[in-house]
Amino acid sequence: QVQLVESGGGLVQAGGSLSLSCAASGRTFSSYNMGWFRQAPGKEREFVAQISRIGGITFYANSVKGRFTISRDNTKNTVYLAMNSLKPEDTAVYYCAAQMSGDIRSARAYNYWGQGTQVTVSS
Repeated sequence: QVQLVESGGGLVQAGGSLSLSCAASGRTFSSYNMGWFRQAPGKEREFVAQISRIGGITFYANSVKGRFTISRDNTKNTVYLAMNSLKPEDTAVYYCAAQMSGDIRSARAYNYWGQGTQVTVSS
């Protein structure tokens, strides 16, 4: 069992930056690939980024590549998402999720989810 708690969301102007954190409970954090997803009102939850168990491999959605950076610290049971050059279309609730295996871009392949944190980018 893994419990995930996101923090760091807020309101920012377009072009600004925000950093999200996701703290995990339990001693098995390093057993999971960790991902970030987001969901805007009226839209499906979409993949944003994933980082492998040890942190050596990362994947990004094309829409955030070059602007967002995912990282993790297994000693702190925490995964991060640094977001730069934010755009109004980045506005969404951001969720972190833990995955044992499967399609990295499919929400169905993730085993545990946080409650989400709101990110709002004003134009």
